[in-house]
Amino acid sequence: MRPGDTLARLLDSAGVDAAEAHAAVTALAPLFRPGDLRPGDEIGIRLSPDEAPALLEIEIEPQPGRTIRVRRQDGQTWQAEDTLAPRSRFVVRAAGTVDGGLFPAMTNAGVPPGLALSLIRVLGHQVDFQRDLQPGDRFTILFERYRDGDGDILGHGQVLHAELTLSGRALAIWRHKDRRGATDWYDSDGRSLRRTFLRTPLDGARVTSRFGMRSHPILGFNRMHQGIDFGAPTGTPVYAAADGVVVSAKNEGGYGRMVRLRHSGGVETRYAHLSRFGRGIASGRRVRQGDVIGAVGSTGLSTGPHLHYEVAVHGRPVNPGRHIQQTVRLAGQDLATFRTAQRQLARLTASLGTREEVAMAAD
Repeated sequence: MRPGDTLARLLDSAGVDAAEAHAAVTALAPLFRPGDLRPGDEIGIRLSPDEAPALLEIEIEPQPGRTIRVRRQDGQTWQAEDTLAPRSRFVVRAAGTVDGGLFPAMTNAGVPPGLALSLIRVLGHQVDFQRDLQPGDRFTILFERYRDGDGDILGHGQVLHAELTLSGRALAIWRHKDRRGATDWYDSDGRSLRRTFLRTPLDGARVTSRFGMRSHPILGFNRMHQGIDFGAPTGTPVYAAADGVVVSAKNEGGYGRMVRLRHSGGVETRYAHLSRFGRGIASGRRVRQGDVIGAVGSTGLSTGPHLHYEVAVHGRPVNPGRHIQQTVRLAGQDLATFRTAQRQLARLTASLGTREEVAMAAD
């Protein structure tokens, strides 16, 4: 799975007939929600060797040691099975100090790269990495590790909790599932980290030009810069800043290849100078926050590879750095359950002492 992928899109790209794909996914649904798939998850698709191949099996490993398969039995009959190998679950603590980027600091401390990247994307809702992250900042991360009966590592699960000190400011976040089964990230007070709009619509970029008046680098005269420029290598994925609908994806003169997205509340976001558009990105396409809509480039009137990002409200440009809206806060039973989970994790962390990992309750 890559950012922006869904199971339906993967099956379609593999040439699976739409009716077959629907039947297989319907059989899968009681055991696993396809919407829970995340970038980096591996999906196995087995087809018949015929000239017009038919779908025979889908295999998903949502957690280390757990395999879900849906197989064709006969004709259009499908059967799903959920297999869980003997395993033990542990919580692992990784801590370190930033000296350069946060991603290499995390991986050097022992955080698996996929988990480090997913955590950085979560933190992107809360942290301006250009201003907030400084050398010497510290972090502690708790994540799951699975071992088989012989003690060998099967793989890793999810990040459970993270604590960071950024420019002297302490930030603590928890992964939590609410009563509806929806998983999100929350701060110490039970406020969701998720914002209506991402702070930055790409990973690992640096701000090269901010919103406001500036001397244009090519035209040479002062003019209003109606967005923020993020310098990044050509090909860096660009994400939808919020849920929305594609207004257009086309070449727009000095903007080069540009994607426009329409959001609720009369908001439009614009992503310019792209080297290419994301797969399937076209007018009318619905996108979710974090879907890949294109890649950084230098098309149009540009001095080098970067993303020009704009936000407009009812057609009027606004500062993208300030257009970040708060979302929900846990309450009632959801908040009580969250508090209980915080205390349980705190006790588990205390039991670690100087050890790297400690066994968790069986799942």
